[in-house]
Amino acid sequence: MCGIVGAVTQRNVTPVLLEGLKRLEYRGYDSAGLCVLGNHDFERVRTVGKVSELQKAVSSAEPSGMTGIAHTRWATHGKPTEFNAHPHICNQRVAVVHNGIIENHLEIKDEQEKNGYVFTSATDTEVIAHQIHHFLEQGKAFLDAVKATVDELQGAYALGVMSVEHEGILIAARRGSPLVIGVGVGEYFIASDHLALLPVTQKFIYLEDGDIAEITADGVYIEDGDGQQVTRKTITSEANPDKAEKGEYRHYMLKEIYEQPTVLAETLEGRVTEDSLLESCFGPQAGEIFDRIKAVRIIACGTSYHAGLVARNWFEGLANMPCQVEVASEFRYRHPVASQDTMIIAISQSGETADTLAAVKGSRVQGFGPVLSIVNVAESSLVRESDLSLMTRAGPEIGVASTKAFTTQLAALLLLVLALGRRAGLSKQREAEIVTQMRTLPRYCEEVLLLDEEIRELSAQFADKHHALFLGRGVQYPVAMEGALKLKEISYIHAEAYPAGELKHGPLALVDADMPVVVVAPNDELLEKLKSNLQEVQARGGQLYVFADVESGLESSDNFHVIKVPLVGDHVTPILYTVPLQLLAYHVAVLRGTDVDQPRNLAKSVTVE
Repeated sequence: MCGIVGAVTQRNVTPVLLEGLKRLEYRGYDSAGLCVLGNHDFERVRTVGKVSELQKAVSSAEPSGMTGIAHTRWATHGKPTEFNAHPHICNQRVAVVHNGIIENHLEIKDEQEKNGYVFTSATDTEVIAHQIHHFLEQGKAFLDAVKATVDELQGAYALGVMSVEHEGILIAARRGSPLVIGVGVGEYFIASDHLALLPVTQKFIYLEDGDIAEITADGVYIEDGDGQQVTRKTITSEANPDKAEKGEYRHYMLKEIYEQPTVLAETLEGRVTEDSLLESCFGPQAGEIFDRIKAVRIIACGTSYHAGLVARNWFEGLANMPCQVEVASEFRYRHPVASQDTMIIAISQSGETADTLAAVKGSRVQGFGPVLSIVNVAESSLVRESDLSLMTRAGPEIGVASTKAFTTQLAALLLLVLALGRRAGLSKQREAEIVTQMRTLPRYCEEVLLLDEEIRELSAQFADKHHALFLGRGVQYPVAMEGALKLKEISYIHAEAYPAGELKHGPLALVDADMPVVVVAPNDELLEKLKSNLQEVQARGGQLYVFADVESGLESSDNFHVIKVPLVGDHVTPILYTVPLQLLAYHVAVLRGTDVDQPRNLAKSVTVE
């Protein structure tokens, strides 16, 4: 959630730090700050609000140095104030930036106050700076002082640390929160996301859990959690920094909605032929693993959880495979009945979602079988924790409200359904039918995007509302859930989703002229039953907004608005019908004047529990 940038260079690092923070704005934050070390002294600037405010303050202060750390903070301990913003400094000797949560900070703080340390913030992070200072005072070397400190910390952290007495040295450490080292020419960088560093390097070293690194302009020394020196592989990223720019679009979210035809095609490229799946896309061990799988358990959070709910219909209906879908934050504390024949499918856009990572690690202890991850970031922690992985190829997704990551997750899951379905009697004819539908999906997505203006005009009828209801049946119910989530995330309208058949069991009591009801209604085997549900809403004066295909037989009338969606194969309708719901949420949010790309209180990558 928070963002870290740091650098050890032979030039003034301030511009590098500011650019890195700007590229981390998508993660969600409420304050920002930086600290540079030059002439054996710290220069720190911190502000509440956006990085643009920090830039103004930096222009006045003009901090300069060749070693520096910077941070965007999302408040957990302590309100969003300048005093709580990072970096935190102890006695003008140690400076720290921190992502994560230190669970035992109160116990450490009590001891430090007894030893005379004065606290200037309400954060859990400040104890780290004080404790490193404490060990330096005892005569420990810089690296050893940081090592001794992290040994006392309980919880999750990614750290960047500087010391006045050790100019030109940056210490980085991680446990449960991502941190990457960028490799330049005669200079090194750290960041919580490699996207922050793409303007200065495309070579990265991904620290593993428990690693601690001493970084200078000459090189990197890394120890693992056992204190043993290790060498971590340097990876060249293929990410294009230009893809993380808005270009001609007003918001990142709109750009990412319009990228979906392209990224869906890229998700399929090299993974299917004209009529079949190329199973090798899951890796050389996939066949052997798939042969012994008798059930799947999907673990995910938020939007990725909704993707799992859609996939459950596919696994059971197409692959004849028992499937359970779990909210990761709940699964990690349950005691499920495990089996080595059950494969864990972990879904995460970033691959750094703390609850999903913890659930995956717990599944191995509980006795589940192999882990397959569906992720958008190849270098992520989740990929390293998995036996198999499939990249969604969505490219950088900057908007906090996920769009293209969701639809590409669905495409990747459908590929997996085909692979497991082959082992449960899925015919070649049925496989060819599904593959054909998937291959035509990008074109149909382009057609849906042509509805943009019609949906924009319709959105005016939502702008002054306080509540909305989304309905769907069968595989479309999770699509309705995702549509409701998008609307509440970025427009701040309270929105809920229900299976349409459940209307009379409670939600119908809420329906009136002020409650817009959005319905996902493709022409499938449940359409006739859904029409009965729509009549229940009409009879109570509800305003209906129905997304239906051109052969549904539904037509607009008073209080009944039909948005015609292209007719597409039934197996891929959940992917297609997601797109107009994204556009609806986007346009409503724009009309309401909210921060579309960075909605309040939310973060892109949730790396704390």
